[in-house]
Amino acid sequence: MDVPIKISVIVPVYNVMAYLTRCVDSIRKQTYRNLEILLVDDGSTDNSGALCEKFALEDKRIRVFHKENGGSSSARNLGIEKATGDFIGFVDSDDYIEPEMYERLLAMLLEENLLAVQCSRDEIDEQGNRMPDVCTPPEAQVLVESEDFLRELLMHRGDCSFCTKLVEASLLKQHHFPEGELNEDFRLLVELLPEIPAIGILPEQEYHVFYRYGSNTRTRDREEFPRVFTDIVNNADRVEALVKEQYPGLTGEAERFALIQRLDYMLHIPISQMKRDNTFYMQVCGYLKSHRKEIKTNPYLTKKNRQYLLLLAAAPALVRKVHAGIRGFH
Repeated sequence: MDVPIKISVIVPVYNVMAYLTRCVDSIRKQTYRNLEILLVDDGSTDNSGALCEKFALEDKRIRVFHKENGGSSSARNLGIEKATGDFIGFVDSDDYIEPEMYERLLAMLLEENLLAVQCSRDEIDEQGNRMPDVCTPPEAQVLVESEDFLRELLMHRGDCSFCTKLVEASLLKQHHFPEGELNEDFRLLVELLPEIPAIGILPEQEYHVFYRYGSNTRTRDREEFPRVFTDIVNNADRVEALVKEQYPGLTGEAERFALIQRLDYMLHIPISQMKRDNTFYMQVCGYLKSHRKEIKTNPYLTKKNRQYLLLLAAAPALVRKVHAGIRGFH
């Protein structure tokens, strides 16, 4: 008798009392029933941990782990360590999913003999309104080779989130989310891609991202500068090295990606931090100055990208003072 395939769904939990029931209920109501649901309480200071225990009493598929606060990557890594499923998925604790999500993902994964599959997603604001799509869903189910998938990521068209994916457990057991960093999904996915020949993508928007103002890693006051902007630059350098070694056909796209990530950094850093004693800022300035030729010739940059990069390379502080209200151009 064949043993049914088990899916492990990992949910990092931190101070989400208002949203956790909706999230967990959406997982419990999956039409694919052979799940284990791992709720990892990352040192919550509200009653989220107690609510997790209540869920575990109601559904034997739920396992709860409590740990000191270490961030989402730390919680996910603990979940991976404890997972016993054949495949692993992730759901953020303020998001929710459609009932057929894992059944559809698993069906495509088995049908095409894949290591990873992905559904499409949408974003919902606090008023329940659907926001513009971050990633445009394909018109139909599609298989994308890893090089083409990476190309879409480098062109800011792809979805790097692990929450929309179902991945063979053995892959994630051998790799980990980087702890103490942001933009962690992108970094791990790029690390895994050389081991994944192709990724299947479903057009259905089965995953719903709940956009809470203030929860986004880029939300800040005028003088705060979230670390995500330095992490995206560091990840751009890592992906350039990977492309050089394994995907030389994507050199131009990787070059564009590195420039755009630095443009994002320069358009968000507070003017008060644009000083010579800011080592990282000076490194970004030096990179733009030394890559003027690439800025002028890269075929994947838009005219607006090119203009801002050249201006920032020449006079970054002046450009920011004139355009203090500008936010990222992609």
